[in-house]
Amino acid sequence: MSLLDALPTPRLGRGKHPNAVLVSLSVTMLAAVWGLDAASVAANRIVQATGVSAMDAIGWPGVLLASLLIIAVGGLAYQPSRTNYWAALGVVVLILALMPFGLMVAGHFLIDPELPQARLGIGAGYWVLLFILMLCLIELRLKLALKRFWPVVILSSIGLVWWLCASLWLSDLALVQEFKARDRQFIQAALEHILLVSVAVSISIVVGTLLALLMRRFVKLQKSAFAILNFLQTIPSLALFGLLLAPLAWLAANVPILAQLGVSGIGNTPALIALVAYSLLPMVRNTYIALEEVSPDTLEAASAMGMRASQRFWQVRLPLALPIMLEGVRITTVQAIGLTAVAALIGAGGLGTFIFQGLGQAAMDMVLLGALPILILALVVDAGLGALAEVLRPGGVR
Repeated sequence: MSLLDALPTPRLGRGKHPNAVLVSLSVTMLAAVWGLDAASVAANRIVQATGVSAMDAIGWPGVLLASLLIIAVGGLAYQPSRTNYWAALGVVVLILALMPFGLMVAGHFLIDPELPQARLGIGAGYWVLLFILMLCLIELRLKLALKRFWPVVILSSIGLVWWLCASLWLSDLALVQEFKARDRQFIQAALEHILLVSVAVSISIVVGTLLALLMRRFVKLQKSAFAILNFLQTIPSLALFGLLLAPLAWLAANVPILAQLGVSGIGNTPALIALVAYSLLPMVRNTYIALEEVSPDTLEAASAMGMRASQRFWQVRLPLALPIMLEGVRITTVQAIGLTAVAALIGAGGLGTFIFQGLGQAAMDMVLLGALPILILALVVDAGLGALAEVLRPGGVR
């Protein structure tokens, strides 16, 4: 049993002070519903979209339903108890599941069937509401002390509802139209993005683990290695990509074997080198700390049982260090998912291509087509690896 498991768990009872976080978030959500545009409408992709309030988009029944659900979250948080927190979680999930249906209603009211090029955009109010609901989920998970596995289940279920609605009934949504116009390019870019992240993280795990082991064996290497890795983190990503262009182009021009292997000043090679460079610090730091923090008493007990040094490492030290090492992999992967978007500027492909094309064309829906999958991918990886690290901790499985 770990030290955290031995600590007493605070009980939630009635008569406690209101949960100021959830109450404040509920007030902010009400302000977003009533004060910000819920949607936007444009006759085609070129013209400027016109913002539409929630009352005009989903009518007073929809606004009333949304307001009552939001007030319910705040009301349940005003009298905090474990039961009320579970009820608030159910209401938050219900709001998230109903949001795409609100867009369907808005499309029915606002889109003229005689204008086939008309587009429905998602307004600022919708984005603010979605963001705050995610904050509510985080607060409720902490208050209910839920395992990280449950956010994965909840977000996956909500994502399935959104995907079904977008596939079947939201053809007027501008984001869906952008996807349908570029579905093959999108799939290819997503695969390129995932592949580049996977290769970079895999190399970082191998190199980072070897470097951490060397630092444990040669103490003098520790200070200089961390200094170099910290320095790499201070270089802006665009600057590092730019610094790699000239030397890689020279190597490709003067070393035929490298040119045949695909090394060049632009493309995947500089992107991969930069991603690995940025990924090494969290990987090395977590691996080094994880291996160093294993209890000496545990290792001494293993020695007393007759284990050799290699057996103590593989059967005792590494399994105990694995959860913290996985946290390093989680940080590294999430960081690489975001940085890979910038690599599109040097021809590495990936979802960042849509972001920069959209910025160049002043088409925000195309920007969202690239940015939203990156955000979703980062959230899924973060929750999944976090849940796995939690399970592998001593006492994590009950």
